[in-house]
Amino acid sequence: MPSKMVLRAGQQAIRSVQKPISNAIRTATASAQKKEGDISDAFASLSGMQFKPLASRFATLKQNLLANNADALHASWTRLLASLREEIPLIAERGSSIVPQIDFADLDSASSTFRAAHKKRGVAVIRNVVPQDEALRMKSELRQYIAANPSTKAFPPENPQVFELYWSPSQIAARSHPNLIKAQRFLMEFWHSKDPSAMISTSHPTIYADRLRIRLPGDAKFALGPHVDGGSCERWEPDGYGRGGVYDKIWQGKWEEYDPWEASCRLPVVADLYGGVGACSMFRMFQGWLSMSDTGPGEGTLLVNPLLSRATAYYLLRPFFTPKKAIRDPGSEFFDDAFLAPENWQLEQPTPSSWLQGASPGHGQELRAALHPHLQLSSSMVHIPHVQPGDYVSWHCDTIHAVDKTHAGKSDSSVMYIPACPLTVNNAEFLVKQRSAFLNGTPCPDFGGGVGESMHVGRPGVDAIEKVNANEGMQAFGLKAWDSNAEGLSSGQRKVMQEANFILGFGH
Repeated sequence: MPSKMVLRAGQQAIRSVQKPISNAIRTATASAQKKEGDISDAFASLSGMQFKPLASRFATLKQNLLANNADALHASWTRLLASLREEIPLIAERGSSIVPQIDFADLDSASSTFRAAHKKRGVAVIRNVVPQDEALRMKSELRQYIAANPSTKAFPPENPQVFELYWSPSQIAARSHPNLIKAQRFLMEFWHSKDPSAMISTSHPTIYADRLRIRLPGDAKFALGPHVDGGSCERWEPDGYGRGGVYDKIWQGKWEEYDPWEASCRLPVVADLYGGVGACSMFRMFQGWLSMSDTGPGEGTLLVNPLLSRATAYYLLRPFFTPKKAIRDPGSEFFDDAFLAPENWQLEQPTPSSWLQGASPGHGQELRAALHPHLQLSSSMVHIPHVQPGDYVSWHCDTIHAVDKTHAGKSDSSVMYIPACPLTVNNAEFLVKQRSAFLNGTPCPDFGGGVGESMHVGRPGVDAIEKVNANEGMQAFGLKAWDSNAEGLSSGQRKVMQEANFILGFGH
C-alpha cells in the first residue's frame, strides 16, 4: 500500500475511535529524524571506534563528583570489591540457573522465591507468553515481509542479522498482544516510587518500537559484547541521570543503599544528550525480547550479568580508580589476585583523568575485561536458559548484557525486541513522535532516519492494532485515550493519564 494511502487509512481509523487528532501531531517531519544508520551506529565497538580518554570537561565532572567525598568513595569501593568476590563465584557456579523463571499462567500467583530472585538479579524468563504456534507464525510472516521488501536495511548488509524494521505485521501484533502487555505490567510493578504522587503508572504499559533479529548459524558479525543501554556518559553527567539524582547514593559512598527499583528519580533523566542513533529517549524499565526460536546457550542468544546493583555501582565507580601496578597482559580476560586486591587500587592521583571506561558520547555503555577487571566478565556473564518460541526475556535497564560472539547452533536465533515502558509524561511526548512515524512508515524516531518502510508492501495500519487489542493495545500505541476516571487509580496515575491524553491530542 503506498505511504499516502497508509497514512490516510491510519488517520481515518484514529478518527473512528476517538476525537480528531491535530495535524501538528499527525505528520512526522524530516527534521525530527536522526541521521540514517543501523545498530552498529549505537555502539562504539560495532562502529570500529576505540575507547580512549574523553574531552577534558569529563575530568572536571569527575572532580565535582569527588568533591569533599573522596574518602567515602574509596571506602565504598573497597566494600564493593569484597562483595563482588563473594557474589561472582556463586554466579559462575550456578550459570544459567541463576536466572529466575516463571510461567505466564503463574503471574497472578508469583512465588516469594521468584520475586526475591528477580528483585536481586533484575533478569527473568517468562514462559509461554505467546502460544508457540503463534510465535512461529509471526516469524514466518516476518520472513515474508522481508522477502517482499528487499530494500530493508540490516546489519551487516552483506549477511543480515538485525533488521531495521519497526512496523511489520508481526511486530505490531506482538507489541499489542494482551498477554505481552500483561507480562510487562507484571514486571514493571516490581518498581516503586518514593514519591506517592509521582506522575507515572507501571500499570499502563506504553509501546516502544524497536528492531528484530533473525540471527543465522555461523554468524560472528553481530558480536555485541557486554554493554548497558540508556546512554553512557549521561550516567555521570548532571544534565543526564544527575537530573533525578538516580545514582546519588553511589556518589555519596553508600552503594549498598542504592535502590535500582526506585522510579520517581528517573522521570527527569535525559538518557540521550548527544542524539545518538539508537539511543533511547523513553524510560524503559526493562529491555526485553519475544523469542521466535528454540534456542539454547551458545546458539546466538543473550548473556546477562545478574549482579544488578553491584555491577551498576562498579561500572560507575571504576573511572575514579586506577591500579598501582598495571596489568601485565592488557588482552587477558583473567587477572591474578594481586592485581585485583583492593590495596592495589587507588583514587586517580593527583587529579581525575577524563577517562570514563567504556563510555563515549552518543553510544551505549560498553564493558571490557581489561577496563572492568573486578567484574570478571568471563565468569559473571551467564547465558539465559534455553528458550522456546513465545517465551519473553526481560532485563532491568541498568543490566549488563551481551550476545554470543558466534552463533554455534544449527537453526536461527530470532527475537523481536520489545521493552517494557511505563506511562510517563516524557514517554507520552515520545509516543506523539513515534505515532507519526508509524503512520508515515518511517523509522522509530530514536533510530536511523530515512524512508524506512514508507513504501513497503504489506505494511499494516491502525486497524491491525485495533484487531489485536482494541483497548490496551491502542492506548499503548498512543492511538486511544487513557481512562483517567477508572476506579482504583492513585493520584499520580490519574494525573499522568490526564496529561498524556492532552499531549496525545485526546482533549483536555
